[in-house]
Amino acid sequence: MSVIAWVILGLIAGFIGSKIVNKSGQGFLLDVALGVIGAVVGGFIFNFFGAAGVTGLNIYSLIVAVVGSVVVLWVYHQVAGRG
Repeated sequence: MSVIAWVILGLIAGFIGSKIVNKSGQGFLLDVALGVIGAVVGGFIFNFFGAAGVTGLNIYSLIVAVVGSVVVLWVYHQVAGRG
């Protein structure tokens, strides 16, 4: 995947993950960063359970990235003391 596709996927996943975890976004840059990190984490989680990770810019990859983003955001809030 290209860098632009990762940023787009990260932005969407980070925004959706932020809405799921705490009902408000973290800001554009933090949403993108947490979304991209979430996509990587989601890929590891899905690979661990035998499923495919992020496969491109598609709905399945978005779901993987959102799951990872929710995990990353939950951990972020626990560490930052906002949980």
